[in-house]
Amino acid sequence: MDQQRLLAERFETHRRRLRGIAYRMLGSPSEADDAVQEAWIRISRTDESEIDNLGAWLTTVVARVCLNILRARKARHEAYPPGRVPEPIIDRPEGMDPEHEALLGDSVGLALLVLLETLAPAERVAFVLHDVFALPFDEIAPILGRTPTATRQLASRARRRVRGVASAPDRDLRAQRTAVDAFIAAVRSGDLEALLAILAPTVILRADGGARWLGATREIRGAEMVARSALTITRRLTGFDVQHALVNGSAGIVSRDENGEPFSVMGFMVHDGRILEIDVLADPERLRRLDLTRLGSAIS
Repeated sequence: MDQQRLLAERFETHRRRLRGIAYRMLGSPSEADDAVQEAWIRISRTDESEIDNLGAWLTTVVARVCLNILRARKARHEAYPPGRVPEPIIDRPEGMDPEHEALLGDSVGLALLVLLETLAPAERVAFVLHDVFALPFDEIAPILGRTPTATRQLASRARRRVRGVASAPDRDLRAQRTAVDAFIAAVRSGDLEALLAILAPTVILRADGGARWLGATREIRGAEMVARSALTITRRLTGFDVQHALVNGSAGIVSRDENGEPFSVMGFMVHDGRILEIDVLADPERLRRLDLTRLGSAIS
């Protein structure tokens, strides 16, 4: 019993890092927790004396579990089209939960996760382990069943795709919220000119409704098209409550229907005071997995 307790304590020292790896690979907090739990089950059934480096062993297990999940998605024809929005981490607008802050670090905005969703399973694993967590290719290669040279090429291809996140968001949450509030006010008043003023010319809107939209995802580009789409969508949401939130550490909003049920989560990337990207998750199944219980009152 003492040995099992000590093992559990050692495992806990690695849990935060393992969750960070799994979340970046899977784009789902719940699936990330499942992957980490699988690692605990395996280590608890393994003779620890046979493991030279516990952290490396656990990282390998989690990475392989995530790789299998990603491959299973692809085998089930769940290769997501452009516009698929991963499950975000939601916090109160006043600040992030320390556990969430540690999980996200400063590099896991929704824009990055959306791009990671477009990678092949092996590319995603190679990129996350090498470029984010600094594992050498010699250690990643056995996980993927590739040579170190082939693994390097996978990470390089992924890196070229991920460079699409070209603009760094404004770090000032007040500046972000000012832009989001201007967006909400313009949408509510139906003011197209005000919307165009707050949207960057190259703004991208990604909307993922899952079963609500029969599995459809949408990606709309350009200020004019995004503004008109936002106005069209909002006309259907009369009477819905809107709450401020932090969505993966950035300003966002959560909308609820007349029954108080979550209808959507919207994350924003604000750059130089204008909205550069909007990511909307409206998939009822995935919304149910999110913890939205601690948000504040609705925006008046």
